Amino acid sequence: MIFSRPRLILAAVLLTAAGSPAFAKCGNVTITEMNWSSAAVVTSISKFLMEQGYNCTVTTVPSGTVTAITSVAETGEPDIVTELWLSGVPAYAELEAAGKIRTLTHVLSEGGVDAWWVPQYLIDDHPELATMEGILANPGLVGDRFHNCPDGWGCKVTNEHLAQAYDLAGAGLEVFDHGSGETLAAAIAAAYESKEPWFGYYWAPTSVLGKYPMVKIDLGTFDKAIHDCNAAEECATPGKSSYPPAEVITAVTTDFESRQPEIAELMSHVSFTNEQMSKILAWQEDNNASSEETAVHFLTNYPDVWSTWLSEVARERLSALLQ
Repeated sequence: MIFSRPRLILAAVLLTAAGSPAFAKCGNVTITEMNWSSAAVVTSISKFLMEQGYNCTVTTVPSGTVTAITSVAETGEPDIVTELWLSGVPAYAELEAAGKIRTLTHVLSEGGVDAWWVPQYLIDDHPELATMEGILANPGLVGDRFHNCPDGWGCKVTNEHLAQAYDLAGAGLEVFDHGSGETLAAAIAAAYESKEPWFGYYWAPTSVLGKYPMVKIDLGTFDKAIHDCNAAEECATPGKSSYPPAEVITAVTTDFESRQPEIAELMSHVSFTNEQMSKILAWQEDNNASSEETAVHFLTNYPDVWSTWLSEVARERLSALLQ
């Protein structure tokens, strides 16, 4: 991968800014770095803007959906939680009602998609696999396996309860928990390369679903009460319900917003369409780039997007840096 000179300069800034004493004027900021690609990119972009535009010292906190909210509830940190998929964290509403956290923006402006999928080529050969009834009657055609989310993701809990409701085990389907978002994505790519069976969970926007045509399985009509139970750690009566359209947000602790209203204002504008994020992630995958390198790509190619997020002073600082 070859970067242009401006990208190399920005890459160096990304790697060194946090360690420079000149970048401590707004104080310390902690922000989640969720363990999937789009969230890591959002965090890298936000970190750069806070450090270079607002003179903050930013610490990223490796997190998952459930662990981030648990941490906020128990410790009041991290300050900023970004790319939080609300469908997987019923506890968020309780924290918001208690005044501990507040939604700043929909970081994916059009929302996200949680679903169970099979590859298009399986549907082409076996149209019956487009329904759960068809999958349960023909587990061998999907490889006798359901590919589940990693530990710490809210979808893992929901999927386990849906697996009970549909009795995947009784149909001979193993629920396989992936160790990371990367292995889950790699499983889809490997299946496509060999045109092998595959059945499991994934979400959008992602580079994976942009590159590999998948068919969403009908999990039944969305029922809020059933889904809320499925999404809870303890659910006495798991039921059949599709995922709701996903609200994907950035949230801030109210204590931090009181201390740093300018940073909260910045983060209230950091938002991407599904098309923008899918293109960014496709570039990342095609170039085998890190989240920091992908942030550099975004910052050098989408100035018309991110410049609108900043205060006038921050915009001037970054304009000077990018000249």
